[in-house]
Amino acid sequence: MKHVFGPVPSRRLGFSLGVDPVVPKTCTLDCVYCELGPTTNRTVERKPYVPVDGILEELEARLAENPELDFVTVSGSGEPTLNSDIGRLIEGIKAMTDVPVAVLTNGTLLTDPDVRAALARADVIAPSIDAVSKGAFEKVNRPHESLDPAAIADAIVAFAREYRGKIWLEVVFVEGLNDDSDEVERIAGIIDAVQPDKVHVNTVVRPPAEQHARALSHERLQEIAERFGPKAMVIASATGPSQPKAERDASDVIVAMAARRPVTAIDVARSVGVSQAAATKRLNALVERGVLSVVRHGERLYYKQ
Repeated sequence: MKHVFGPVPSRRLGFSLGVDPVVPKTCTLDCVYCELGPTTNRTVERKPYVPVDGILEELEARLAENPELDFVTVSGSGEPTLNSDIGRLIEGIKAMTDVPVAVLTNGTLLTDPDVRAALARADVIAPSIDAVSKGAFEKVNRPHESLDPAAIADAIVAFAREYRGKIWLEVVFVEGLNDDSDEVERIAGIIDAVQPDKVHVNTVVRPPAEQHARALSHERLQEIAERFGPKAMVIASATGPSQPKAERDASDVIVAMAARRPVTAIDVARSVGVSQAAATKRLNALVERGVLSVVRHGERLYYKQ
C-alpha cells in the first residue's frame, strides 16, 4: 500500500490508521524539527497530488482486515490540506467506516474558506501553532514566503468558532527558537481565543530535519503546559498503546511506518503486536536488505527509509 499505513500506536490518537494524501515531502513549511526531513517541495498550491479514488481503494482493502483502530488519521508525508480533494477524501472515509476521522494539519491553509469547509466533516482537527511572531515563525517553521503567522492564528480562531467537531491544538517547542516567555505568552493568547478541547505540548523527540533543533526539558514543557491551562498536557514523553496480537509478517506495515517517520523497535513492537526483541530482529533484517537505515538520536536507535 502506498498511501495507507499502520495502524500506528499514536501518543494522541491511540491506534491510528494513517492516510497520506500528498507526495513526500510536499508542505507549506520546512520545520527545523520535522521528523520527515527537509521539505523538498515547499508550496501553497492546492491540487490533487494523490488521486482520492486510489486512496479509498487501499483503505477499503486495509479495513477489510479488521485492524484494531481508534482513528483513521489523514496526515502522512506533508501537509494534507494541500490535496484539493481532501473534502471528498474525508467524505469517502466516513462512508466506509464508523471509526472517527482525524486530520493532522499545520493549520497554514485554514485561511482558505474552501479548506475550512473541506475539514468540516472530520471528527477531530489537530492543527499546530508553534509561533505567533514572525521572527519565531521563520526560525522554527521556515514557511513559504506567502504565509503570515498572524493571519494563520486568526484563521485557526475563526475555524474553531464554526467547527462542530473537536480541536486538539499542538505546539512543538524548540530550544532557543520559540520557547522564550514572550512567545509562550503570545501562543497562550491564541489558545485562549481558540478554546480547544485539548492542547498537546511537544518538543523534538525523533531525529529532526536540522541537527541544531534541540528538545526542551520535561520540566520546562510542564511549566509551559501549566501556563496554557487545564486542557494542556505534555505528550513528548508519552507512549502509544500496544496491539494485543501479531499481524501476519507485518514487514509492509513496518516499512510504511518508517517511510513516514523514524521508528524505534518499541514503536514497531506496539504496532504489530510482537516483543521488542522480535521487532528489533525484523528491523535489522530490513536494514541488512537495504530497505531501511538506522540512526542514533539521543539514547535511542531510529529506523527510517
